[in-house]
Amino acid sequence: ERNRTGVEPGGGRRMCWGGARMFSPKRAIIALASGLVLFFIFESGGRPIDNPRAEADVLQDGGGTGGGTSAERLAARYARYQQGRSMLEHRRPRVLHYRPDSTKARSALTDEYDVIMVGAGLSGGVLAERLARLAGAKVLLLDKRNHIGGNCYDYLDPDANVLVNKYGAHLFHTDLAHVWMYITSLHAWERYDHQVLARVDGKLVPVPVNINTVNSLLNLTLKTESEMDAWLKATQVPPSHGGAPRNSKEMALSRVGSALYKKVFEPYTKKQWAKDPSELAPSVTARIPVRNNFDNRYFSDRFQALPSGGYTSFFQSLLAHPNVTTLLDVDFFEVRPLLSKRAKLFYTGPVDSYFSTSGLGKLEYRSIRFVRELYRNYGFWQPVSVVNYPQDEQNCGFDDCSFTRIVEYKHYYGQQSPHTVTFREYSSDEGEPYYPVPSERNVQLYHKFKALAEAEKGVYFVGRLANYKYFNMDQAIDNALAIFEQTLCDIMPASAACAAAKRGEHPSMWATKRANVPPGAASAPSVGVPARGGGGLVGSGGAQDKALDTAWRSPSDD
Repeated sequence: ERNRTGVEPGGGRRMCWGGARMFSPKRAIIALASGLVLFFIFESGGRPIDNPRAEADVLQDGGGTGGGTSAERLAARYARYQQGRSMLEHRRPRVLHYRPDSTKARSALTDEYDVIMVGAGLSGGVLAERLARLAGAKVLLLDKRNHIGGNCYDYLDPDANVLVNKYGAHLFHTDLAHVWMYITSLHAWERYDHQVLARVDGKLVPVPVNINTVNSLLNLTLKTESEMDAWLKATQVPPSHGGAPRNSKEMALSRVGSALYKKVFEPYTKKQWAKDPSELAPSVTARIPVRNNFDNRYFSDRFQALPSGGYTSFFQSLLAHPNVTTLLDVDFFEVRPLLSKRAKLFYTGPVDSYFSTSGLGKLEYRSIRFVRELYRNYGFWQPVSVVNYPQDEQNCGFDDCSFTRIVEYKHYYGQQSPHTVTFREYSSDEGEPYYPVPSERNVQLYHKFKALAEAEKGVYFVGRLANYKYFNMDQAIDNALAIFEQTLCDIMPASAACAAAKRGEHPSMWATKRANVPPGAASAPSVGVPARGGGGLVGSGGAQDKALDTAWRSPSDD
């Protein structure tokens, strides 16, 4: 009954943060009990979920390690998330929005720089940060969008008050210790073990395929890794021509056999790519993990995390160096004549757009169309953050059932809101370029663009769009760190960093794979799920590892 000034309605002034009358033991106990009751009423809101373990799954989704109950860990995670969001106010990179009539923006555009970076996503951001911080380079970062962060960008949904990704869910995971050391040197990260379910034959089963998935879909009773290995060996269908798989259909059949191929791999590939698996390169289904154990996590990497406060908060930290100026809402090709002539250029956009006047044509990309649904006073819509829909649903509850998955961002960071919001994702040929399409025609066309890029003087083509190759986030960061080392002395030959590199001195935050990470830096993978390749990951190694140039996965792998 007190207002913000601490004055009681009756007129007597009381201190809001002290006094026996305010915080007597009896009042404290009543307040605590009331809070717990309200919390559990709130958490139980929403429609019932078919999964009998739904409530536990909701609270434990991405729980990782740590003591206390699921509810306590959820609350602690949300508190850390709020702390990370508050740090946005303390990290203010120099960001301007371009308008031709803006004197400040035009002055920033025409100033002299050492480096012009086209694209404010991961590749451009990491290179800008390294060149500015370690080499003292003056960097101009350009982006046609109205925000930093590229496809990682997130924001608070205005109705649900839930942090969501604008371009699909992004979950960081890596086994590269030097990449982990680099990102955690700039920003705090929160351990998060991602779990995904798929709706197949009316059941919710774990993805990637593991023993639980096989037992549920095929009514089996496999109990051990050796039993799973034996079942896989008996069901796998090698190519009839006797050689290595030549397309995605042959690759999938050679790894999981016809039953799982028909139920999961074939329909999902058709939804994702609008092509039959036989039309796609073997790399598309080669990257789908198949586990021989009970590990329900989506990734098995040693380091799995979300940036404290969200990805936009991380990019605020990444671009906060005073030598970096970011200019948004600007088309590089339109303003290129105004840019510094002495600056070196890094281009992270689509390579076919850069050479649009070459007459070679356009490369194919798959994009995503997002359909938002707001649910007020609803608790949670689904038991985990991501549910895939590989099959053609007939009665999905929506007008268009061709979506590939539904994402509910409220599960991330233990976010607490009386409302929730979901996004259905539909694969499309139109929209923002997400995935290179690994067809023979596109591969051959890209090699023509690559030849033009190699002949372009003073320009470095960096990242997934410029190289027509899908990178997970850790791969994009690793690639940018490596390019930083390779180009450092070309860009800033007189810098102390270049001199140190020539002497063979490599600071630990550079892209050296000799980085030593303390044992407690991240929780270890589950038993039987070693790092990439071999062991608990069935069907990896050899010729299949060589085919991993293009990702099949959805943006969750990002």
